[in-house]
Amino acid sequence: MVQQLPNPNQQEVIYPDSDGQPMADNTKQFNWIVKIKENLEILFANEANVFVAGDLLWYPVEGDNKIRKAPDAMAIFGRPKGDRGSYQQWLEDNIPPQVVFEILSPGNTLKEMAEKLEFYDHYGVEEYYLYDPDKIDFNGWLRSDNRLKVINPIEGWVSPRLGVRFQLTKAELEIYRPDGEIFLSSTELAQQAQRAQQQVQQERQRAEQAEARIQILENRLRELGIDMQDL
Repeated sequence: MVQQLPNPNQQEVIYPDSDGQPMADNTKQFNWIVKIKENLEILFANEANVFVAGDLLWYPVEGDNKIRKAPDAMAIFGRPKGDRGSYQQWLEDNIPPQVVFEILSPGNTLKEMAEKLEFYDHYGVEEYYLYDPDKIDFNGWLRSDNRLKVINPIEGWVSPRLGVRFQLTKAELEIYRPDGEIFLSSTELAQQAQRAQQQVQQERQRAEQAEARIQILENRLRELGIDMQDL
């Protein structure tokens, strides 16, 4: 048996954590990226083997650090949660992201987006969604016969993997969870949590006030020589 010795001249391949590109070109694009990524995190918070990321470099081919893309948001089923500098597919049971999202900005070119579609098609993405918040234009592709094909119609479409429903209005894209709750921004989520906390506090105060009234009533009955246990 011949043992293959390591090549001393072979250099280790470095997979950078950043491609030097900004996460977003403007606040609208950034807010949508965060909104989708954070709501997917919440949706799958109790699923240990669903990894969600935003603007994370995905390297599908070991040994080639030039083949890479950083989807605005992506979900990978079958991989554990946890921090990563990049998603190196060969270290992740060779599982590609099943669902990816891209949010268009004025700086994106047709050539760039065509290359992304080709990349996602070639490297095994199952669902690809593209949203232009300026034009309120939403499109999707679903893998069928081993290639990504346009979803038509997209209105009211329910993602097979995520279970979320997409609804276009005149104002914007709306995304609904399987339980019917709409995706909210970070600010809206914080306000919702604050309202829920206030409601709990109000209910606690009402319970304490009711308990106090009962105590006052019991004290008055005792003064009259009436024991509540005898009633």
